[in-house]
Amino acid sequence: MGIDPRTGDDTATPLLDRFALDGKVAIITGASSGLGAGFARALTSAGAQVLLAARRLDKLEALAEELAGEGRSVATVACDVADPNSCAAAVRAAIDAFGRVDILVNNAGVGTAVPALKETPEQFRGVVDVNLNGTYWMAKECAAVMEPGSSIVNVASILGLTAGFAPQAAYTSTKTAVIGLTRDLAHQWGSRRGIRVNSLCPGYFRSEMTDEIPEPMMESITGSTILGRLGRQHELDAALLFLASDASSFVTASTLVVDGGMTGH
Repeated sequence: MGIDPRTGDDTATPLLDRFALDGKVAIITGASSGLGAGFARALTSAGAQVLLAARRLDKLEALAEELAGEGRSVATVACDVADPNSCAAAVRAAIDAFGRVDILVNNAGVGTAVPALKETPEQFRGVVDVNLNGTYWMAKECAAVMEPGSSIVNVASILGLTAGFAPQAAYTSTKTAVIGLTRDLAHQWGSRRGIRVNSLCPGYFRSEMTDEIPEPMMESITGSTILGRLGRQHELDAALLFLASDASSFVTASTLVVDGGMTGH
């Protein structure tokens, strides 16, 4: 059990120990590749037992095999976060495997780059179903079984805070909504249940998605940051570990931006 944020920690736990996740159980959605797979490696390295959830079960199994080979405790479940029943099943799978849920990393997401006048209702709704509705369904299911001191981290995006480089009305509107949803759930569950809810807003990081960005656009992206480059997975992992762990026991309803200074340029 983590530190109950309503009372804090009076035992003066050593600083670095507050980042440890030993004995804690995390669910990571969208864990089959990209940032989600990186998050799984990071949280298990900090001691957490992790349920890997995503639609692509074959990729989850490959990641689970890799982590298990390193002595880490993981389980997998096929999950479509757009389906509330699938979200409920994922939480049951975590409890069946590990007995509890302490951390949720709401990472599953999809994006389109379609001009608004050409975007179909189905395309727009598909993004909303995963990025916004899926975040809500998973948070609700986890909060129902979480103990005080638990942490929910909703992965939003700097495109919820600033303009992007492509026409992404569905993506940007959902990520903005996730930030608002985070604040509301933090208020609902903080004083009543002792659950912290925060959002993590990555900028542009090396990933499968950024590998597909045309070079001229990539130059514009890196040129719009203060540091002049893309982020690397471990730089985002550190921010996630802070929000997931007791190190951030007095942090809730907050948005942590990790973007190389793009939003402050």
